[in-house]
Amino acid sequence: MHVDRERCVRAVQSKDARFDGWFFTAVLTTRIYCRPSCPVVPPKPENMTFYPSAAACQQAGFRACKRCRPDTSPGSPEWNQRADLVARAMRLIADGVVDREGVPGLAARLGYSTRQVERQLLAELGAGPLALARAQRAQTARLLIETTPLPMAEIAFAAGFSSIRTFNDTVREVFALSPSDLRARAPKKATPTTPGALSLRLPFRAPLNPDNLFGHLAATAVPGVEEWRDGAYRRTLRLPYGHGIVALTPRPDHIACRLTLSDLRDLPVAISRCRRLLDLDADPVAVDDQLRTDPFLAPLVDKAPGRRVPRTVDEAEFAVRAVLGQQVSTAAARTHAARLVTAHGIPVDDPEGGLTHLFPAPEALAVLDPESLAMPRTRRTTFTTLVHQLADGTLHLGVESDWTETRSRLLALPGFGPWTADVITMRALGDPDAFLPTDLGIRRAAQELDLPSTPAALTARAAAWRPWRAYAVQYLWATDGHPINFLPV
Repeated sequence: MHVDRERCVRAVQSKDARFDGWFFTAVLTTRIYCRPSCPVVPPKPENMTFYPSAAACQQAGFRACKRCRPDTSPGSPEWNQRADLVARAMRLIADGVVDREGVPGLAARLGYSTRQVERQLLAELGAGPLALARAQRAQTARLLIETTPLPMAEIAFAAGFSSIRTFNDTVREVFALSPSDLRARAPKKATPTTPGALSLRLPFRAPLNPDNLFGHLAATAVPGVEEWRDGAYRRTLRLPYGHGIVALTPRPDHIACRLTLSDLRDLPVAISRCRRLLDLDADPVAVDDQLRTDPFLAPLVDKAPGRRVPRTVDEAEFAVRAVLGQQVSTAAARTHAARLVTAHGIPVDDPEGGLTHLFPAPEALAVLDPESLAMPRTRRTTFTTLVHQLADGTLHLGVESDWTETRSRLLALPGFGPWTADVITMRALGDPDAFLPTDLGIRRAAQELDLPSTPAALTARAAAWRPWRAYAVQYLWATDGHPINFLPV
């Protein structure tokens, strides 16, 4: 969008928050970059230039605005609605791959050469993978500086910097303030109720309807791994350097996030995965406008706009749970999963109680005795085949997965029909156009709305909802009285 100068100028002059994260405004006279909704008086159009990322602004010599804090805007929705190389690379960078494995590791995961990845990122974003990862490190450093009493040296290494000098130089360059000055300017916050917890605000584009989002997560929560408590969805997290516990609470203008981590280096990855879980980088206006063009869906959208797709923090975990949920009730699927957690999950200490384990990794599930599984023999075969392929790397599910190719590979597994492959593609891999025409709830909703109810006819009818069919699924599901559609009391 940043190349459409006229549209960008209009968004800045109207202070339209819907475009936060889509592009950044750099002011030539002040050398400051802002989000489109910055509350200050807009600069003259001739003094504006536009960039697709904060990293590109920083690389061009601009510093972040102290009023609108553009580094804290929601991420661009483009990276979660596309499946090309650049979008997959951006999802991996947000997941911390460059910091852990370097640019060669990023390229290897994508199946391209390092030169090709750098060339495409530079062409579209104006910054290479190292600059994009550096911008993320700067944002993580700012969060730790402003929300924790940690010494600066610990913050530097927790944020991913290789030295304290690099940390100091980057913070000064990006924010035009020293780390100490940033901490002095931060508003004083009350001490968190949980010792060692980090309290953050996760922004999103309005509107956001929390009912089906948190309702789905709470209704399908696996005991010991997830719970709904005091108005918050809580769960354990398996992270690159350790583990964590997160509590997510819906608020009118943000999601309150409380994180407890065993290793602070996991902070950017944990934030990225929580945002992905709640689909916070979506553009609900674009989605709802498209779905409203269908007269059958328009009343559902108008009644409760801003529905998100409940996703996952662990793609392999979700795939295992999808198999456990085949042809059984939600309660039965939770029971099966809870047994696996108790027998094979890694115990964790929850200061607030209630959460006891990490969900078992595929490697742990691959060595269990299939006869111990209380399910039909054919589904045991499906389960064991899946976990063995996940464990040995034959099948990889991740933020960088190609949606079409991975769906085809899932369908090739024994016991994997369209419903299982599509629900994994939608909720684990994040395909915004995944559709579930064979789902019983979708077919019932279609009948109530006088839509075609056979899978083939409904798929043909749903072509008008593309590329947002996964969001149409949420609106269709919402016609039912199932607990997944309601915010827990």
